[in-house]
Amino acid sequence: MSALPEHTPTSMTPNITAALADAQALARELAHAAEDALATDILVLDIVSLTTLADYFVICTADNERMLRAIVRGINERSEKQGIRARRQEGATESGWVLIDFGDVIVHAFGKREREYYQLDRLWADAPRILVIQ
Repeated sequence: MSALPEHTPTSMTPNITAALADAQALARELAHAAEDALATDILVLDIVSLTTLADYFVICTADNERMLRAIVRGINERSEKQGIRARRQEGATESGWVLIDFGDVIVHAFGKREREYYQLDRLWADAPRILVIQ
């Protein structure tokens, strides 16, 4: 009977570190895309140690429905220019909350009322803030 190979987590560390760095770079890029589309109160949260849902959340706010539509379009266009497509998109601009799932990064684009109501910033208060753009 042969022994199973010993698991060495350190052998995977470079790959995990690289994947997290790529995810963080994507989160930052998407935050800047939201900023370019005039989103406000942009926040990138590192949630990797808190959940398996994703590694980063990008949370941003739009002043109105038209701006929310522009922010979502800007984020999708920026990601596609880098060869990255969203896995799925949930919600509608009319609802005031659009979620764009990129796998390791999830973008929450809110209208003002919806952001205040759902308070994701407070719900994920234990997550380190990687980037804050007012």
